[in-house]
Amino acid sequence: MQINPYYRKAFFHETDQMGIIHHSNYLKWFEESRFDLLEQLGFGMDFLEREGLSSPVLDIACSYKAMVHFNDEVAIKISVKKISSARLIFSYNVWHDGEIKASGESGHCFINQAGKIISLKREYPELHEILSQLVVK
Repeated sequence: MQINPYYRKAFFHETDQMGIIHHSNYLKWFEESRFDLLEQLGFGMDFLEREGLSSPVLDIACSYKAMVHFNDEVAIKISVKKISSARLIFSYNVWHDGEIKASGESGHCFINQAGKIISLKREYPELHEILSQLVVK
């Protein structure tokens, strides 16, 4: 299955006093790319809201390799690193001009409206199967 990178321009309000993108924004970009991925798979926010599902962040990490500046267009390449019935780990690479600027990972589970962790494999097997196909080996 082919997943397109998520593209976005770095905004001025995302810069710090040094004129580079503040480190906290990369985590927001990771989130944007996750929602873009789910949208590409046909399981976007409309699906999650209709089903009463949330996917909270359990842990997140980012390694900064090089600076991104205002107005740079970045491509965020997201993949699934690992999936089980209840847990999912995404991997990210932020690219600009052929160079990785940052990389990271985030861990998630899926919960219902009552806040209970659900088995994605049991309750949404089609979504689980699609995500499983995206695991980078």
